[in-house]
Amino acid sequence: MSSEAAATTDPAVQGIDDAEEDSKEILLMKQRVAEMEQEAKKLRELQAAASMDTTGDEDNRMETEDDKNLADGRSIYVGNVDYGATPEEIQVHFQACGTINRVTILCDKFTGHPKGFAYVEFAEPEHIETALTMDNSLFRGRLIKVTAKRTNIPGFNRGRGRGGYRGGYRGGFRGGFNGYSPYRGGRGRGRGRGY
Repeated sequence: MSSEAAATTDPAVQGIDDAEEDSKEILLMKQRVAEMEQEAKKLRELQAAASMDTTGDEDNRMETEDDKNLADGRSIYVGNVDYGATPEEIQVHFQACGTINRVTILCDKFTGHPKGFAYVEFAEPEHIETALTMDNSLFRGRLIKVTAKRTNIPGFNRGRGRGGYRGGYRGGFRGGFNGYSPYRGGRGRGRGRGY
């Protein structure tokens, strides 16, 4: 057996080589972490600079509630819109009603597919009356539904929410004779009167 072969199979020498490789890997990992921290710091600085720009610029500020209410007062809801329709086609369809500021086709936030309805905002509220006459008109082979856009009132829910009374009886299973259920071992425990 040669001395080289003995040196490479010596456990002490091999342990030193492993320790050196481990320390090199640790140094590389520390360098990568430092680089990532520097990039994160740069991103935070850019985000802070961007937020400072938008808060200081009056043109880019968010619309106030009054502005949104005024826009809703000049807008119509268009239902049963073909999924392949473009805002330009909707604008052409309603062009005779008056000057149009904006056409918005709502899309599903997960799939990106159109939901089948749109909003058209006119320059003047008087144009809504003309647009409402186009209810049940034909657009891309479909009869569209045109109504005035309603304004959502914050905190006002249009229903009873979860668990509301949706018809039928209230309470649990009331089958059997006088509320007795052989499957539950006794009388029914739901609210309301038994049968």
